[in-house]
Amino acid sequence: MLPFLQYCKQKTKFILLKITGTNYVLGHKLWAKNFPKPTEEIRTKFLIVGGGISGLSACRYLKKNNETDFLMVEMENHLGGNASNGENKFSKFPLGAHYLPIPNKEDVELIDFLKDCKIYLGDDENGLPILDDEQLTFPKEERLFFKNEWQNDLVPQNGISNSTKEEISEFFKLMDEFRIKKDASGKYWFDIPVSSSSDEARDLDKITFLDWLINNHFKSQELLWLLDYSCKDDYGLGLKYVSAWAGIHYFAGRKNNWATNRHDQVFTWPEGNARLAKHLSKFVENKHLKNHLVFDVNSGKENVEVLVFDNQSKTSKKIIAEKVLFATPQFVNQHIFKNRKFKDFNYVPWLLATLTLKNEFGGAEELAWDNVIFGTEGLGYINDQHQNLNQIVGEKVITYYRSFSTDNCKKARRKLYNLNEEELKNIVLADLKIAHPEIEDFIIDIQFHKLGHGMISPVPDFIFGKEKKLAIQNIDDKIFFAHTDLSGISIFEEAFHQGIRAGKEMIGI
Repeated sequence: MLPFLQYCKQKTKFILLKITGTNYVLGHKLWAKNFPKPTEEIRTKFLIVGGGISGLSACRYLKKNNETDFLMVEMENHLGGNASNGENKFSKFPLGAHYLPIPNKEDVELIDFLKDCKIYLGDDENGLPILDDEQLTFPKEERLFFKNEWQNDLVPQNGISNSTKEEISEFFKLMDEFRIKKDASGKYWFDIPVSSSSDEARDLDKITFLDWLINNHFKSQELLWLLDYSCKDDYGLGLKYVSAWAGIHYFAGRKNNWATNRHDQVFTWPEGNARLAKHLSKFVENKHLKNHLVFDVNSGKENVEVLVFDNQSKTSKKIIAEKVLFATPQFVNQHIFKNRKFKDFNYVPWLLATLTLKNEFGGAEELAWDNVIFGTEGLGYINDQHQNLNQIVGEKVITYYRSFSTDNCKKARRKLYNLNEEELKNIVLADLKIAHPEIEDFIIDIQFHKLGHGMISPVPDFIFGKEKKLAIQNIDDKIFFAHTDLSGISIFEEAFHQGIRAGKEMIGI
């Protein structure tokens, strides 16, 4: 018996496991509100609460319009919100959103921002935009593990029936029609930002995407899997739960009409959208306080008094401002404001796992930027070193994504928070071993990142619903709101435009 035990001990592989996440412990202090009395007073014209993309975009708008008297406060110890990143000695890696699709030509404000970032470098002699190649996906952009082999592109192709091929072709033909469809006033039915969309198709918001697909005779397993994956990618929830309007918007909202020579490429970076957050953060340099939690607000005749808790010094401060922007989600705002408990806002929990792997992982097989495994619970993994130009890379770093698609996000959130390192490892490897059966032999370490309220999900009756309209309304023309949950779709473009909209309202444009 003893030699056998010694053999087992020798075969046991040690993998360093670590859990990170948002500072929900500090956030949950809002429930108790047991904070000390303020000992310091700060005055500013504009206060921006929340250092995610919406808040940062609002600050950029203010500064570009010669409004420099503002201050930002952020609960976390970094800016960027879900556009944040981690880093080890081999690579940076995303801790949330990790790419930006090429914008529509009509989105001049976002294109202007890309010019600021030196991502868009001007136009060529044919009028096509010149984009920085190093900030776009390289080949291979994406691949799918389907029927025990890797294929290029995420649409199932090899070994599918002719009827399935016809169904897939018919679906994308229909999406092409929706992509260009406009109402009598010239508004697209489906547009980015969502607020630019026509309400002509609002009836599609009343049913689920799955019901719409069934009603339109789309039923093949391969197509339904692809559409379920797509919905989880942008919304967290699958096609059983999101509205048909949202499901179609995923394919029809982006027009592919600006950089028409860049088909299927997206902007991405090792650190993901933290690169974009860094560009925006330049506008709040020396104008922000991190580790500060807002816990009370009082709107007076002239000013707004905001109480904040400094989690480093364990003291409270009073900030007096003419106007305040809450670039924070509604699940936070409900603990700050009375009468702001909205039941229709659904936030999906997410798990990210960044794996450091021995260089031999994958052998001669080339990793794509996006690597998806058919039929799994997760959304596959990205190669964080995809744009590394070094000839010698060393260890490989990949990040696995999984949303918890369910009709009870609250229960899923509790379950995610309670999972320990070993349980999380088993969840991740159960998916990855389908394509990489021996992956465990190559793992050096895994960092798990929990996002309890990862993103808003557009369930039926939300995009055009009453609650979203109520939540976006300002209070006394002194307190304003901006966040992706107020658009219903948690993508960079929506957060960016939410900040601009709120900035315009604050300065009266």
